[in-house]
This record gives sequence, C-alpha cells and structure tokens, in this order.
Amino acid sequence: MGRCADPTITVLIPARNEARNLEVVLPELPSVDQVVLVDGRSVDGTVDVARRVLPSIETLTQTRTGKGNALACGLAAARGDIVVMFDADGSADPKEIPAFVRVLVRGADFAKGTRFHPDGGSDDLTALRSAGNAALNGLTNLLFGTSFTDLCYGYNALWRDIVPRLDLPPTNLDTPRWGDGFEIEAVLHCRAAAAGLAIAEVPSVERPRIFGKTNLRTFADGARVLRTILVEYRRRLSRRHYGVSAPRSSRSHSISSSWRTSHRS
Repeated sequence: MGRCADPTITVLIPARNEARNLEVVLPELPSVDQVVLVDGRSVDGTVDVARRVLPSIETLTQTRTGKGNALACGLAAARGDIVVMFDADGSADPKEIPAFVRVLVRGADFAKGTRFHPDGGSDDLTALRSAGNAALNGLTNLLFGTSFTDLCYGYNALWRDIVPRLDLPPTNLDTPRWGDGFEIEAVLHCRAAAAGLAIAEVPSVERPRIFGKTNLRTFADGARVLRTILVEYRRRLSRRHYGVSAPRSSRSHSISSSWRTSHRS
C-alpha cells in the first residue's frame, strides 16, 4: 500500500462538554502532524478551550450525534498516514501513542488497545462491565474467528488508507445511521476482522475520567453492542454470499496473537 517507515500522525479526539478535561489532556499530547477535535455541539466552551490550549488544533462540528458519527467525521478530515483515536476525558494515556504507531509500522493495518493484558489494565472498569465485555468479546471471537481480548475499548489506531474498507456511515446525511453511537468500537473491530485486515492488540492502561461523568450506560449500551455483533456477523455473511468483500487473508489472528505477547513497552 505504499506505506512508509516514518508516517505522519493525526490524533482524532471526539468531544462533547469536555472543556475541563481538555485543559489537562491537550498539553500532554506528543508532537504530531495534526490534531483534530470533533465537537458534539458542546455547551461548556469545549472548542474555545481547545483552541486556547492548543492553537494548532483543527476543530469541526459533527454532522449528527454520537461517538461513531464524530469519529467518522474526524476520519474524513484526517490527513495523517496514521490516525490515532483518542478520548477527551483523560482516560487514554498519550504516552502510549508511539506504541500504537510502532505496531502499525511493523505491519498491522489496525492497532486496537487492550486493557486485558499483563502490561495493560484499567482504573475505571467495574466488575460488571468487565464481565459484560468478556462475554461480548467471546461471542465476537466465536463468530469472526478472532482472538480479541478487549472488544469494547476506544483507544485504537489505523492506517488511513484502510478507512474505505470499513464502510463507515456517511457523514453528509441528517438522519441517524447504524454505527453513530457507542457501538462504534465494536463496528470497527468486527469490520476490520471481516475485511481480513491485519489486526494487532496493544497493551493499554485505562485511566479514570478526570472531570465529569461518563455518557456510557452499562446495560443499554451493552445491549447495543450485542446487537452490533449480531448485525455485523449477518452483514459479513451477506457480503460473502454476494461476493462484495472477501477477506484478504487470515493474518489478523496470527499477528494479533504474536504482537499481543511480544510488544511490551
């Protein structure tokens, strides 16, 4: 695909009412080629704070609502060879960004963070959410033949050239679309697997949110992720039946397994 060993990097940050957190988060970011903030029509001055703290930041307003739509809008605006998806609430450690980039440069198409690794962890996961994640993760592995350890984690990075293969919802429509919400992580991981992309897991430590309360609803969003897995599995079967998208190879499983154990920073 003509990828280089010294890629340009875009950090993509979806945010809604995260002004106080961005005052802490943005100064911690390493030097990258582009930082894009996608605002969900915040009312707390999120955009103004972002521009003040990081004058070089590029901001845009998402076209609909939900994290999935925000990420799709940001991916359309990204110019870097690699795009790192980064939460605004302080839960993602910016010092881990180079680890994601290294995994991609070494050959992966998609690098997904995992909290369930000896070098990973979480200061935020409850026992209930961990159990739910494990169940959803196991179902995904069964249906897609993957070896994921952490389906519902939003710290991810990818080569921008694979974005068309993920077939994300169009951003130029007003009506809500499948994939607009918190189910986006499951959508991304399932579609990357269905497309036969090389997926590598990267150990990551999830930090607690700094200010405010999460918008995540354990039961409602868990049910939505379950529906996502089943919808994406049917989508995969349908596309295979009609010859729309056949997996390129089976290397997703092998690369994920080997790098998950060997890449420890």
